[in-house]
Amino acid sequence: MQTDPALVEASLPLPKEIAAAPPVPNDKDLPPNELFDPRGLPVPTEAPAAPPPVEEEEDEPSMAESLAVNLVKRMVERGMMTKEDAQDLFRVAEADVAAAKAKRRERKAAEQEFARATGIPASAAAVAGGAAGAVIADSEKIRVTYVPEFVKNELREQIKDELVLEAKKGGILSPTLLPEWVSAWHPFVDFRMRYEYDSFPSGNDVSGAFPNFNVINTGAPYDTSSTQFAPQINADQDRERVRLRLRLGTEIDLGDHFSLGVRVGTGDSNSPVSGNQSLGSTNAAPGGNFSQQGGQFSKYAIWLDRAFLKWEPVDAFSFTIGRFDNPFFSTAAIWSEDIGFDGVVLKSRYNVHDGLEPFLTLGTFPIFNTDLNFASNQPSKFQSRDKWLHAGQVGVDWKISKDWHAKVAAAYYHFQNIEGVLSSPYAPQNAEDQGNTDSSRPTFAQKGNTYRPIRNIVANATNGFGTTNQFQYYGLATPFRVASVTARLDYNGFEPFQVSLMAEYLQNLAFNRSAMNAIAVNNRSSGGFAGGNKAWDIHLRFGTPEMHKRGDWMTYLGYTHRESDSLVDGFNDQNFGGGGTNLEGYTIGGAIALSPRVNAALRWMSANQIAGPQFKADILMFDINAKF
Repeated sequence: MQTDPALVEASLPLPKEIAAAPPVPNDKDLPPNELFDPRGLPVPTEAPAAPPPVEEEEDEPSMAESLAVNLVKRMVERGMMTKEDAQDLFRVAEADVAAAKAKRRERKAAEQEFARATGIPASAAAVAGGAAGAVIADSEKIRVTYVPEFVKNELREQIKDELVLEAKKGGILSPTLLPEWVSAWHPFVDFRMRYEYDSFPSGNDVSGAFPNFNVINTGAPYDTSSTQFAPQINADQDRERVRLRLRLGTEIDLGDHFSLGVRVGTGDSNSPVSGNQSLGSTNAAPGGNFSQQGGQFSKYAIWLDRAFLKWEPVDAFSFTIGRFDNPFFSTAAIWSEDIGFDGVVLKSRYNVHDGLEPFLTLGTFPIFNTDLNFASNQPSKFQSRDKWLHAGQVGVDWKISKDWHAKVAAAYYHFQNIEGVLSSPYAPQNAEDQGNTDSSRPTFAQKGNTYRPIRNIVANATNGFGTTNQFQYYGLATPFRVASVTARLDYNGFEPFQVSLMAEYLQNLAFNRSAMNAIAVNNRSSGGFAGGNKAWDIHLRFGTPEMHKRGDWMTYLGYTHRESDSLVDGFNDQNFGGGGTNLEGYTIGGAIALSPRVNAALRWMSANQIAGPQFKADILMFDINAKF
C-alpha cells in the first residue's frame, strides 16, 4: 500500500520531538557542492514524514464483541445452546482477551526499552521507520497504522455482508439490517407426515349398536321407520392411513403493544380437532356422500385456522379477540391439542414472590350461531338458540426449588344451550321439513356422548300413524357444566433430563342420571342407562424437556378414563380410541430429535369402551415432524 507523504504531512501532527528539530534542507535548495558534508557523508535531502499518533487501546467493547455476546445470549434464550455451553464460551473468550492484553503490555514494554537504548522517543519508536503507512511487525502480528478512507469503506461493506450472511444461516437477523416492516413479522411453519394403523380386535359389537350421530346430524335426518341401519361407526375392519398436516402462519408486531396472528392449515374437513389430510382419501361429506376433497392425486383444501388480535400492555396482562390457541392449562382429555377457540379471552398473572406466580384466565366463546334464515323453508322463522362457552380458570405457577416446579389450576366450563331440546309437536312431510329445535343438535361430534331425539313427531294420517316419515335428528341428552382440576409436577434433578407428571380430573356437574335414563338412545345396557359423568387423565414423561438438538429424546406412559358424559366429545382428543368419550385405556410412546428442527415419534394406544356393547380399538402412529 503506497501513501503520498505530502498528504500525510499535511493531515497528521508531528510529534513534539520531531517538530522541535531544525529543518533539514531539500536537495533542490542546495548547490551541488553542498550535497555532501565535510565528512563526505551525503546530506539528508528530505525530512522523514511524521508518524501518526499511537492510538491507545480502548476498554470499551467493540461492535463485534457486543454482537457476539448478544448472539450467544439470544441462542440461550431460544434453546439453541445450553447455559453451561454459553458460560464455557465466555470463559474461553475472557482468557483470550487476558492473553491479548498481556501481549500488548509486553510489546509496549519492548518499545519503551528500545526508546531508552536508542534515545528515540517511545512515540517514534512505536513507528520505527518514520514514514506514514509504515508497518510495525512483531513475532505474531502486523499492524497497519494508517488505512486510506476508501479501504475503510470497502472493509465496512465486506464485514456488513458477512454479518448478514451469518445471521441468515443462524436464523437471527438484526433489526438494524432489515426494513422495519420485515423485522415486525415472525413467520412459522410446521409439517407432519403420519402413518396410522387402526386395529379393531375381534369381539366388537357389529349389530348396529354404534350409530354415527355426526353423519346423521350433519346430513339428512334418519328415518327411524326405515328398515336400513342408521350410519354406523367402524368397529371391525382394520384400516391404514397416511396423513399429512401442514400449518403455516405469522405473528406481526403492530407496535404500541398490539400484535396480529394468522395461521392456515390442511384438513380432511373443517373439523375443530384435526388438521390431518389423509392422502388419497375421497372423503365423505355430510350425510355420507363423497366429496371432491382428495383421491386420484387431487389437490387439498387449506383452511383458516387462526386469526386474532392481541393487546399486551404489560407482560402480566393480555387481551385477545378472534380465533386463537387454547388459552387454558389442560390435557387432551377435555381439549384437543389442535383445537382453536373463537371469541374473547383475558389472561393475567402476577409475581407475588420469586418463583410464585398466580394466574387467571377468563373467556367467552361462541360455539354455534343460529342461521339468519332458520328455518329456510318456513315463511315465519324460528327462534334463535345460540350456543356459548363461558369459562374461567385460576391457578398458580410455583418454582419450588432449583429442581422442582409445579403448576396447579382449577377451571369451570359452562356450556350454554349445548344440550338438545325437544321440538314443538309436528309431522314432517319430508326430510327437508325442519323442526323448531333442529338447531339444538351438534354440528360436529366424535363419539361417546349420550343422545336423545329432538323432533316431537306426531303420528297421523300423513305418516301412516307413525309407520313412515319418521325423520329424526338427535341432540345431546345432558347439559354440560364441567369442573376440572389440572396439575403438573416437574423434576429437573437429572439434567439434561426431566421427569414430568401431568394429571387432570373432570366432572360434569349438570349430569342427571335418572333424567337421562328416560330419554337416552345409546350408552345403554340390560339395566338401563349406563353412562357416567367423570373423567381423569394421567401421564408420566421422562426425557429432555424440548427437542432442541439432535439426539434429544423423551418417552411417556399414560392412562385415561373418560365416561360418556363427563365432557363434550366434539372438542377433546381425536386420537385415543378414534376420539371422543366413553373410553378408557393406555398410551405409550416416545420421540427422538433427528436435528434441531426435525424429530420422529412413535405412539401406541389401546382403548376399551366403558358403557354399552363391546368396542375396542388399538391404534399405532408413526410421525415425522418438522418445524421452523
